[in-house]
Amino acid sequence: MAIRNGETYISGLCDGREVWYGGERVSDVSKFSQFQAAVRSIAELYDMQHLEEHRALLSCYSEEVEEEVGRSFQIPRNPEDLRLKREAYFLWARANCGMIGRSPDFLNVMLAALAAKKSFFAEGGKDRASNVLDYYRFVAKNDLFMTHALLDPQLDKGKLRNEQSDPDICLRVVDENQDGIILSGIKRIATAAPYADELLVWPFPPTFQEGEESYANVFAIPMNSKGLKTLCRPSFSNSGTTRDFPLSSRFDEMDATVVFDEVHVPWERVFVYKNIVLLNRMYRDSRMRELTAHQTNTRLEAKLGFVYSVIQRLAEAQGIENRPEVMEMLGEAAVKIEVIRSTTRSAEYQATLDHENGVLYPDLASLQAGRALGPIYYPEMIDMIRKMGGGALVQVPVTMAEFDSPVGQDIEKALRGAAISGQEKTQLLKVAWDLCGSEFGSRHELYEKNYAGERGALLMGVQREYYRKDDHLGHFNEFLEAL
Repeated sequence: MAIRNGETYISGLCDGREVWYGGERVSDVSKFSQFQAAVRSIAELYDMQHLEEHRALLSCYSEEVEEEVGRSFQIPRNPEDLRLKREAYFLWARANCGMIGRSPDFLNVMLAALAAKKSFFAEGGKDRASNVLDYYRFVAKNDLFMTHALLDPQLDKGKLRNEQSDPDICLRVVDENQDGIILSGIKRIATAAPYADELLVWPFPPTFQEGEESYANVFAIPMNSKGLKTLCRPSFSNSGTTRDFPLSSRFDEMDATVVFDEVHVPWERVFVYKNIVLLNRMYRDSRMRELTAHQTNTRLEAKLGFVYSVIQRLAEAQGIENRPEVMEMLGEAAVKIEVIRSTTRSAEYQATLDHENGVLYPDLASLQAGRALGPIYYPEMIDMIRKMGGGALVQVPVTMAEFDSPVGQDIEKALRGAAISGQEKTQLLKVAWDLCGSEFGSRHELYEKNYAGERGALLMGVQREYYRKDDHLGHFNEFLEAL
């Protein structure tokens, strides 16, 4: 199958999947009002793959798949591969101002990473390794949109999954037969699940203990699998015009809980089965972090760049962009962008070849710096918007159409800027409000804060795995010995 376009993606969503919103079942997710904007935004990304000016960057030939695939499916073998992948990530991210955190390229990269390390899955059996590779080829050939579900419901965190008052709440295997495994239970925060094609499930964090074997499974299923229910949170999408809601009318991603009611998973779609040792090692030893963080840091760079532009324009609208304290704030914002930007390029420059599979992996320590700083930088820059916008943010007209009303001239005078009209300044303030004051904006701030998990655990992991530590300590020891 050729690389998909938006129309093909949308038509594929009419597959009988069971999606619930507000207590009612959604008959057609592609036409449901609360999902339409997100579906359209994803479709536009697929359409970009067919534009003459983007085709060479967004697609490439894959030796593993033996045909043209989306660039994000590419398994990098040389520095040029890494550069082109980053540029493709950035192009897609800019198309939505970095606001779609679960664009198709993210899971495409993750799946490519798993396929590249099929030897890891072979430790659970040769068929597990072939399952991963075959599934990667299937998704890449059909250019499918994947999401994933990692987290258990927030129950008693002092107990293991099998020790909960109801051990059937967390997702686990309840039966198996010659055709596959049967699972029941719940996974949460499956972003984009209502309008994705496939669901990859792997439990996180990797802290499984003896007794939790039935919960330790990694597999993938279609979103229309029998017995799979998708339960959606309230939408943060605003249904007004894009002029009134520049971001929230287009880019709200739906987060969902997925409920398994005796869902059958064929053996060929099972990658890890009741193996707590393998599952606890998967996040690290599959080397997915290096390749996925390369994508996510690139997306964050695009997102911070957009936020910086809003801060800059707010300053200009008030004629204060050259004040020392404002320039200092803008300089701080620029530094944050450049730090994140540097993580991807440093990671590429310091990339290392894995001789076991011939894959060139970006430097993990560089990428982890971005993952640790992003949860700080993004909220700080959103707060800069609040400071720069001030009271103007709470006095914005309900709609841009009010400028054509009988009181339009009054609104124009009240909201005009230093060198821009009232309409222009209002349009700017509406972008700012979507980022810092709306439910959409609050969700994004929370998303970035928690994107890489609990920050303390992330930093402890960085210290635990910091592979340049011995070099620094060795130099320090040499210094002491020379005294």
